[in-house]
Amino acid sequence: MRLETLAPEVQGAELVEDANVDRPYLRLARQIGEMLAQGGLKAGDRLPSERALADQFEVSRTSVREAIIAMELQGTVEVRGGSGAYLVQPPLRAFGTSAFMPEAGPGPFELLRARSLIESEIAAVAAENRKDSDLDEIFEALADMRLYVGDKAANIAADRRFHLGIAKSTGNSVLLQMVTAMWNQAKSPVWAKMDQHFHTVALRESFHQEHQQVFDALLARDPGAARAAMRSHLERVIKEFSQAWR
Repeated sequence: MRLETLAPEVQGAELVEDANVDRPYLRLARQIGEMLAQGGLKAGDRLPSERALADQFEVSRTSVREAIIAMELQGTVEVRGGSGAYLVQPPLRAFGTSAFMPEAGPGPFELLRARSLIESEIAAVAAENRKDSDLDEIFEALADMRLYVGDKAANIAADRRFHLGIAKSTGNSVLLQMVTAMWNQAKSPVWAKMDQHFHTVALRESFHQEHQQVFDALLARDPGAARAAMRSHLERVIKEFSQAWR
């Protein structure tokens, strides 16, 4: 059947499903589920380690982590801090379909790597083009991040304003749209579950210092320092989200 002959809502559903199936972490989740089903694991059994799964499927450990998070969202496994992932129920349903996760977007690590590349260069441009009024807005967001370090939702909102403020200060509306789009992708179920496991008050406090370094570079009109500070911050986020389950 030709796609254009379908009703618009059906076309949209097929496109969403195709996009989800193509997500690497969803394909890997399906493969791990098939392996568990064939291996005869029972509810309560511990899954192989991330390293073992990465070696078996010849993928990175971060890819395995995203796949395990997807399985946790489906209710097939449970991640226990400091212990690992355990089977909750046999993986009977197919992974990667719209019925499983209709809002599936890029994996968290894929998104963070893109942000590291793009936002570091944006910070460098902002250091050259920013106005004093831009700095006022960015500093206000930075101050709110410190004020609301104990309030996760408010802290994240201030964090978003900080990064979007930097993009806005470049004077390039396309760059602002790009950063806005990447932040909107961070609302996916997989991202939210990953964030739930690793986002702590201590982490927010350390991230505040890294944001301060970015701001200092903007204030000094130092593109190289701004680029390095932003890249260092986002690479740190990747590192923290890659740590062993806590």
